[in-house]
Amino acid sequence: MDPISPPDNSLHVLLIEDNLADIELTSETLAECKILIDLKALMNGVEGLKYLRREAPFDNARRPDLVLLDLNLPGLDGREILAEIKTDPQLQHIPVVILTTSEAGEDIVKSYASGANCYITKPVGLDEFAKLVRSIENFWFTVVKLPTQFR
Repeated sequence: MDPISPPDNSLHVLLIEDNLADIELTSETLAECKILIDLKALMNGVEGLKYLRREAPFDNARRPDLVLLDLNLPGLDGREILAEIKTDPQLQHIPVVILTTSEAGEDIVKSYASGANCYITKPVGLDEFAKLVRSIENFWFTVVKLPTQFR
């Protein structure tokens, strides 16, 4: 999930998620990808924001190519983290995919208004969740051109 020294050509994904089962399934599914992915998972919003800002203990953190963000997190919730990312000139270029259980229209509208690049509701079953992660991988790492590819 978080190799000590990932290859320079790997894509770096930051997953901010408090559900350990979702972290493990996401990690396992991305490990099967054809693309080399360096996944860093953090289980609360405070750590997630520190990582993005490269604050202690994440001073040497690699800037992610993509953030997968749950909305309902301990500490800072995903809504607050999204707002921080999209108003910070050092971070605002990073695409953020909201990956959450919330189907509330208000959450969807507010997430897009705050700058989310995508909003996905987690399916209930394990197989469906794995399919969803593969579709994220296919779209974001095969179809889309990420800004970090040109830096």
